[in-house]
Amino acid sequence: MKLSTVLRSAALSVLALTASAAFAQTQWAIDAAHSQAAFTIRHMGISNVNGRFGNISGTVVLDPSDLTKSSVKATIDVTTVDTGVAQRDGHLKSPDFFDVAKFPTMTFVSKSVSKSGDDYVVQGDLTMHGVTKPVTLKLDAPDKEQTGPDNKLHRGFSASTVLHRQDFGLVWNGTLKSGDNMLGDDVKVQLDIEAVKQ
Repeated sequence: MKLSTVLRSAALSVLALTASAAFAQTQWAIDAAHSQAAFTIRHMGISNVNGRFGNISGTVVLDPSDLTKSSVKATIDVTTVDTGVAQRDGHLKSPDFFDVAKFPTMTFVSKSVSKSGDDYVVQGDLTMHGVTKPVTLKLDAPDKEQTGPDNKLHRGFSASTVLHRQDFGLVWNGTLKSGDNMLGDDVKVQLDIEAVKQ
């Protein structure tokens, strides 16, 4: 067999494998109307304050045959922060915290997905308040697909993590009479995402 024929066959094989892999992956758009990022932080060391962000956009690239080959890119509108108290929300949007005038969004870009028991671990970079840090998300096994009223396939994803807010420059705090801090450092985050197959 001529060398040119061998090379041509090898090239066709590579193209076939690439096309097969691309075909296996599916694109999903995050549905902002059914997605949120909720958070919890300790207040005075005695209670929790809960809040949420809405208006999440982005894309999930899903490989149903091997979820470890999947990826996600997401953007969260920080101006949508909502704790149920307008005065507190205004403070969170100020330069003391998120400084939404300068940093109106936060973004997450995955770098790897790995299996962990029945669930998954997503490693990626979170950019918030102008600071980018690596973050690890614990991802529940994705829910099954459902056909929505729009006749499109929908799928849900739930993930959680704990962030150290000072790592992202969110250092404001108050001091109680006891000498303790007004706010905790650790922030628990729960992501509930619904995506639509494109």
